[in-house]
Amino acid sequence: MDIAVPFLILFLGIMTIKVEISRADRRAARLERKLDLVLEHLDLHEEVPRREEIVALVREGKRIQAVKTYREATGAGLAEAKEAVDRLG
Repeated sequence: MDIAVPFLILFLGIMTIKVEISRADRRAARLERKLDLVLEHLDLHEEVPRREEIVALVREGKRIQAVKTYREATGAGLAEAKEAVDRLG
């Protein structure tokens, strides 16, 4: 019984942290969507590092390498990089 209490406290602490991280992720995603709308309204486009290299890879049919290069250049996740490469190609 004595050992269960610390594990319960640890579990509750981890769950609280997980909820807070999830909440922060949702807020960040909301802010990114708003910023994207502002950029679109102002007709501004985000500068993509190594854009020419990525577009060349897409034209050569090397989409996977293009996604990898995009991720290296921007730090984007896999899904975001794939969407961006699809827009560039």
